Amino acid sequence: MSLKMLCPSLLVLLACQLCSSRKCVDPLVAPLYASSFLASSRYNFIYSANFAKLYGSSGWSPSPIDRQPWLQIDLGKKYRITAISTQGTFNSYDWVTKYMVLFGDRPDAWTPYVMKGGNMTLPGNWNYYQVKRNVFHYPFTAKHVRFLPMGWNTENRGKIGVRLELYGCPYDSYVMHMEGNDMVAYKFPEKFRTLQDHFALNFKTLEREGTLLHSQGQQGDLLTLELKRGRLYLHMSLGSSTVHQTDGLTSIRVGNLLDTQHWHYVTIKRYGRQVNFTLDSQTETAVLNGEFNYLDLETQMYVGGVIEKDLPHLPGRPNFRGCLENVFVNGVNIIKMAQNQEPEIRLANGKTKMHYTCRDLLWRPVTFIGPNNYLQVPGFYRKDRLAVRFKFRTWDYTGLLMYTRFADDLGSLELGLSEGQVNITLFQPGKKRLRFAAGYRLNDGYWHTVDLAAKDNLLSVTIDEDEGSPLKITNPFMVRTGDRYFFGGCPKTNNTGRCVTKLNTFHGCMQQIFVDDEPFDIDIMLQRKWARYTELLLGTCGITDRCTPNPCEHEGRCIQSWNDFLCVCENTGYKGEVCHNSVYRESCEAYRLNGKYWSGNYTIDPDLSGPLKPFMVYCKMTPFKSWTIIEHNRMEYTKVSGSTVDRPYIGEVRYVNASWDEVTALANTSLYCEQWIDFSCYKSRLLNTPNGRPYSFWIGRNNESHEYWGGAFPESGKCGCAINHTCTDAKFQCNCDADYRQWYSDKGYLMFRDHLPVRKIVIGDTNRTGSEAQFSLGPLRCHGDRSIWNTIAFTKPTYITFPTFVPGPSADITFHFRTYRSSGVFVENADDHHRNFIRVELNSTQEVIFVFMVGDGIQNVTHRSPRPLNDNEWHYVEAELNVKMARLKVDFYPAAIRKFPGQTYVNMQFSQPLLVGAANHTLRPFLGCMRGLRLNGVPVDLEGKVDEEVGIRRNCTGACLNATIPCRNGGQCIDGYVDYWCDCNNTAFDGFYCHKDIGAYFEAGSWLRYDVRKEPISEDAWWANYWIDPHWHNYSLGYNDTTDDIEFSFSTVQTPAVLLYISSFYKDYIAVLLNTDGSLGLRYRLGMMTYKYQLTYRNLADGYPHFVNITRHNRTLRTQVDYMEPWYEVVALEVDARFDSPKSMFLGRVMEVGDIDYEVARHNSPGLQGCISGVRYNIFAPLKTLFRPNVTNPPVTTHGYVVESNCGAFTPIHGYVPWEVDPWWTGLFFYYIHDDVTPPWMTLIIGSAGILLFLILYGLYLYLYRYKGSYLTNEPKNLESPSSSRPLTEPPTKEKDLQEIQDEPHKA
Repeated sequence: MSLKMLCPSLLVLLACQLCSSRKCVDPLVAPLYASSFLASSRYNFIYSANFAKLYGSSGWSPSPIDRQPWLQIDLGKKYRITAISTQGTFNSYDWVTKYMVLFGDRPDAWTPYVMKGGNMTLPGNWNYYQVKRNVFHYPFTAKHVRFLPMGWNTENRGKIGVRLELYGCPYDSYVMHMEGNDMVAYKFPEKFRTLQDHFALNFKTLEREGTLLHSQGQQGDLLTLELKRGRLYLHMSLGSSTVHQTDGLTSIRVGNLLDTQHWHYVTIKRYGRQVNFTLDSQTETAVLNGEFNYLDLETQMYVGGVIEKDLPHLPGRPNFRGCLENVFVNGVNIIKMAQNQEPEIRLANGKTKMHYTCRDLLWRPVTFIGPNNYLQVPGFYRKDRLAVRFKFRTWDYTGLLMYTRFADDLGSLELGLSEGQVNITLFQPGKKRLRFAAGYRLNDGYWHTVDLAAKDNLLSVTIDEDEGSPLKITNPFMVRTGDRYFFGGCPKTNNTGRCVTKLNTFHGCMQQIFVDDEPFDIDIMLQRKWARYTELLLGTCGITDRCTPNPCEHEGRCIQSWNDFLCVCENTGYKGEVCHNSVYRESCEAYRLNGKYWSGNYTIDPDLSGPLKPFMVYCKMTPFKSWTIIEHNRMEYTKVSGSTVDRPYIGEVRYVNASWDEVTALANTSLYCEQWIDFSCYKSRLLNTPNGRPYSFWIGRNNESHEYWGGAFPESGKCGCAINHTCTDAKFQCNCDADYRQWYSDKGYLMFRDHLPVRKIVIGDTNRTGSEAQFSLGPLRCHGDRSIWNTIAFTKPTYITFPTFVPGPSADITFHFRTYRSSGVFVENADDHHRNFIRVELNSTQEVIFVFMVGDGIQNVTHRSPRPLNDNEWHYVEAELNVKMARLKVDFYPAAIRKFPGQTYVNMQFSQPLLVGAANHTLRPFLGCMRGLRLNGVPVDLEGKVDEEVGIRRNCTGACLNATIPCRNGGQCIDGYVDYWCDCNNTAFDGFYCHKDIGAYFEAGSWLRYDVRKEPISEDAWWANYWIDPHWHNYSLGYNDTTDDIEFSFSTVQTPAVLLYISSFYKDYIAVLLNTDGSLGLRYRLGMMTYKYQLTYRNLADGYPHFVNITRHNRTLRTQVDYMEPWYEVVALEVDARFDSPKSMFLGRVMEVGDIDYEVARHNSPGLQGCISGVRYNIFAPLKTLFRPNVTNPPVTTHGYVVESNCGAFTPIHGYVPWEVDPWWTGLFFYYIHDDVTPPWMTLIIGSAGILLFLILYGLYLYLYRYKGSYLTNEPKNLESPSSSRPLTEPPTKEKDLQEIQDEPHKA
């Protein structure tokens, strides 16, 4: 080829590539003339249809009396349309909030645009000036577009107003009409053998059956595209083989209700065995059966059917009837070739020409879409024969089909749909109504015909033209037709025809309506104003199938109505709106933690809402763990002989009630797994140790082979006897490898969880004379659940990333958290532009919110907890999102739910990594602990991302774990994860570390009383409290406790004294007494018995602080004074272990009303003169309450001189401070420099410093000496007065000296 011919070809090819790569976003409305716009009405001339261009100076508004306004645009030719933009009317309150888009090739036949989820309504504007752009989720082709306002602004007297723009690109359309007896055969120019293919076509039809494409090969290769019951099927095979028993046929199904006379767009892309099958916006991906990758077809491809000699169509597959457009086979446009009558095209026998225009419907359908829709048509009045015929299709179970009232008040006739049947009801005045039913499951979405005829005493109904079984009713009644017939419903207002029914309005489509044997032409009826209607779509059937593809997960059954669907989850093992949530627990451990303590068979679901099915296992429950046991087919011994290394025996393990993937999921989420394996041998080697090629091995997870045996370490190449040093022959590492002529065995547990479960056992050395082996495998035993306790702590503002979350149509996120912080983001995933995202975060101390934008703006679900969530306790969060609703559940409180309207579509397509711990750019970081994170049931390995340098720590450990200075005196460490603080509320101390003593000085005769309770507690209240919280550490507001905890310190020199006294509403009391000799005593009264204890015999009245601790739990008493060894005593069994209803605490003196024990009274005068500090009884701290009150009226009373002082504070022993945080730590070695020995390098440094200092001083001296006597100043010189010989500025003294200095320059 010459260069002159090659260059233009390359330019054309380059131009084609540029055109094909250019985005299809050209504005289509802006270039149009005014004649291209048409509207149902206009508000006035200024708001005409031709002003409805985007950014125009006006806009279109219809007449206020227009009940169903529309704006129609003629594009002039067919375009591929990808998007629409809208604005309100310029500078007004007029805009459309929602609307519908209809499109078509003709101005009287329309197709409604249906969004994902089945919704026909697109979101509109929220003001008049901003542009709202809606991108169609699949592009469509059209010449005419109609805009239907469905909602608009009504505030400030707003009305319908719109300016719009359509975006797309030119579209070349090659159309062919098929009548069922036509076909086109395309002969391949060469042998058709391809690795990849691209087939595409568009079609529309009224038929439910028909063959679109067909071709086959000699080796079983097949390609068939056909309609069957309104669904589209692709049958494809890359070849079959009877020798290798390979069946390569694969069938894929998409769509439903494709017989609506709407254009549908089909694409088939194949590479090897991978196939993408797309219908409109639905894509199904499949891997073809078989082992071949090439498609080998015969000489031709049939389009529209197969017609050969003596074969009018494929067996059981009728030819296609309808319209085809742009049929492409690997880039070849077959319809274009047929129009050009190219030799590769062959038509059916006897055919010389095809129809290259699409013949549309003669009968225009109508769609009943509103809650008050109806269609009223006229009839012939007072005829003695009634005849009505029509077609309908719907998903609804009930609805009014037709109603008419007879003339002369003879009654009425009603046709209604009920439970999928047509009910005929005949009403007659004064007589019992007659009701009959015909048909079955007529709400299946397909077209059904109803033919009704009635005359006096006879009524006949035929369904779907089944003349063989019409329903006939013979009863005495008279028929005189009325002048009105109502279809779909009755008018709510202006009901002059007296249409009365109890049925719901009908939602669906109708066409081919005949009344009194006359066809109903809606255009003529409306022009002549003979018909009336409300909430109808004319010229189109807008039915959609919401159950295709099935929105119900896990094989749930989908049931739909006109605008919604319902999932039936019975017998699936799942629950929820879309059968998403498993009804079973994820493991035996989860059952145990939820109160199931008995062993038995349980059904578990390791991936919960994931794709794996639940299965039954045996759970062996123990107090501290639960074992999951799964049996299989290799638990009994299997004998093996005749196997070699090259042709081994492969024992496949089939687990009971569970697939391989399900068992693997169980092992993967368990903490520990084990499986017993046993190999018995008679002159049969096992691993061929120490250096040979293994004869036998086993295959585990991921189909990986492992060459070690039970009891040995992973990948060690040994058996258990080598680890225990018990092998028969020490030269070998397995008993069987000794190859003796007697029975030995190698057995033990396989315990490396990541290799389990065992999938296959391979035996290879049993073919020698006398060789024999047998093996067995124990059940898989696992315990624990890694997903429950997979825990990390965020101690710094950061986040961790995981692969992008791909949830599909439903998403659920579950986890536990604990924190002291009031806010933080737990999980976030988004796309590149943050137009689609989901986020779960702690919004405040009592609010968790689930924020998402997955299709219709930013929405959220907020769960408000009745208790604070930042209490550092574990809290459970479950967030779920699907097309039905969004749900957020926290702990065991009722879930917060946001329900979505019907026809909602959820678009959860994310591209960014999943973030855990903060939002993007570390915004709103979470500080605290998280565990058990699951996404759609799949556990997320949080611990695998541990990095303490960035603030991610394993387990729930924060700043309290390694606190530099721990909380003192029983203060609780409150973990802020970045920092910590000490809660001193239940202590008698104050300060950041609860280290500041709160004490008082008491003069003689002074006292303090603290009121514990104002009334005693009844037995019923005590038992109620006991069963609610029976733990020994419960000091709950003075209940009848069986536990006492007392501590304080004191100093005094005066004796005797009552240091502390606790009274009760009964005779029980506790008294700590300082005896006359300075020793310390304790008197304890429980019930009828008083116990006396001597705590120490030392003289404690020495003026130094002393510490006292007294603890009682049931009948065990523990006391300690200062740092002496603690002393224990057991109270007698016959004594009640309860200290009944504590009443008051006294310090200094006892001023109790009533009888006081004699010994206590003897020590009560004159009272304590000294200091007491850090007083605490259980949770009550009287001195802290007095000096640090946190209520308005603290329950404390004092008398005499009681002042705050720490003179009684006992010197504590501080805990060990680690050397790495000790600011005074200087290291393990201290280097001392002796005075008498100076190292040489030190001498050099000191000498250099001295020389440098001398040079600096010398330079400074030279600098100052250089400017001596030549100091310049800007001060003014002295001026002489004209009347005096003395200068005006001359000072009063040193007159001569100053004059001499002034005269020196002149002498020079």
